[in-house]
Amino acid sequence: MFKIAKEFSFDMAHMLDGHDGKCQNLHGHTYKLQVEVAGELFQEGAKRGMLMDYSDLKAIVKTHILDSMDHAFIYDLHNERESQVAQFISPLALSEYIRININAVALNLQMRFVLLLMVKYKHFVKR
Repeated sequence: MFKIAKEFSFDMAHMLDGHDGKCQNLHGHTYKLQVEVAGELFQEGAKRGMLMDYSDLKAIVKTHILDSMDHAFIYDLHNERESQVAQFISPLALSEYIRININAVALNLQMRFVLLLMVKYKHFVKR
């Protein structure tokens, strides 16, 4: 079995309602996402000897993850303040709004993101 990996970055906004510091306000971060693909090499054709063409990997990640995550606002749809902020800024924004059913204070944003990906992208690309 062979593996390839590629790192991507994107920016996303959030807030931690109930936090006792500046993070209770709307703010953003730059995130890094490392995607690993494992499998067998192509035995014939234009991709012979490759596990996957990096340009194909980049296109898949862009279409299925980055296009909806980059410059998005991730918030807890059951949190009144976060939902109000989303409603207020939604007519002004061109980016996505990602609603999740998780208490923002109980889990850090990194865990929120992982759970979101697990739910939204549980399928995978097959050859």
